[in-house]
Amino acid sequence: MRADQNQLIRSGGARRGRRRGGFAAVVLAVALALTSGCTGGGGDGPAAPPGASEKAPEATVAITAPAADAKDVPASTGITFAAEKAQETTVELKDPAGAVVEGALAADGKSWLPSGALKYGATYTATVTATGSDGKAATATHSFTTMAKPANQVRVTSFLGDGQVVGVGMPLIVKFGRAVPEDYRDDVQSRMTVRSDPPQEGIWHWVSPTEIRYRPKEFWQAGSTVQYRVQAGGLPMGAGWYGRADLTVDIKVGAATVMTVDNKTKRMTVTRDGKVIKTIPVSLGKKSTPSSSGTMVVIEKLKETVFDTFDELGPDEGYRTDIDFAQRLTWGGEFIHAAPWSEGQQGRVNVSHGCVNVSMKDGAWLFNQTRIGDPVTVKGTERKLQNGNGWTDWNMSWDEYVKGSALPYEPGATPSTTP
Repeated sequence: MRADQNQLIRSGGARRGRRRGGFAAVVLAVALALTSGCTGGGGDGPAAPPGASEKAPEATVAITAPAADAKDVPASTGITFAAEKAQETTVELKDPAGAVVEGALAADGKSWLPSGALKYGATYTATVTATGSDGKAATATHSFTTMAKPANQVRVTSFLGDGQVVGVGMPLIVKFGRAVPEDYRDDVQSRMTVRSDPPQEGIWHWVSPTEIRYRPKEFWQAGSTVQYRVQAGGLPMGAGWYGRADLTVDIKVGAATVMTVDNKTKRMTVTRDGKVIKTIPVSLGKKSTPSSSGTMVVIEKLKETVFDTFDELGPDEGYRTDIDFAQRLTWGGEFIHAAPWSEGQQGRVNVSHGCVNVSMKDGAWLFNQTRIGDPVTVKGTERKLQNGNGWTDWNMSWDEYVKGSALPYEPGATPSTTP
């Protein structure tokens, strides 16, 4: 963690033979003492000595950031604290008008994060209360002032929009308008949360300095609801740049439509929620332009488009033709699409330039069944899919994917509290 981040975001009775008079005197003395105690102590024992103070709480707490009376604090700041012997710890943050700021404790119980960016140039007061097993509370209070609105702000965007329904292989994609330096990525990722119903284990993966994606360990469960949030407003992103605003997106996962293409059989098998719903003859890439073997997802769908490959393949091999029912799989130009000119070869021989050719009838049917993010696995071709050539998040093993996280992976963690 850097300096600007630290602004941010603890005895026996009488002997036998003693004279009766002596024993009576002892009894009388005891009786007088008891009577005196009841009168002076209110019936509960001896009164406390004058000036004695109540025992201090066993719990202790101290606010570690922001520092007391700190100035120019990033608007993304959280409240971090150190509490000892605390059974319960609460944080209250008030704005200049005395209104309570909404927020929540982090999973580690050592910090608190507001639900949104704070106002620029405003003074806030934080109070942390720690209660011990004795029921007594210790408190710590700090005031601090946020920085003025920065001139350099980084835009944060999402590929998906609110309410969108996606396939079970859809990665969550967040992009930054400026490269995030490597030593700031852990701070940014720590402000990114994913909540799914039902909960599913997953992790963020930095694809590049300007893009980060999230995928669950296994395909999303059909029918899941997913919310992802980036608390980037006012967040330091290096070299005097700060996040422009927070970002929240709610999506839904549709049915589990999965396509598997086998070069050996020249067939595509389409399943819906685990059941086969159709088998389609296909023609894949010929030997000079083979299709890629690996797991991809549908990136975009174009009911009508034009393929123009003259720049890529040259005047001898290039072509320009109208295409129907195209579904993009790679950035390199591999699609599933209708190819009426190869219907005679589909199911028997590969004649395409790397695409998955299907008939007009099957292309129309398939186009109406799929969504963006539906997974497609091609097997048995001469070329392996290159990671990065499309949304290849599922072409990587889970262990490989975890390596792209800027934060340590916590096995078993669910999206409700990402690592």
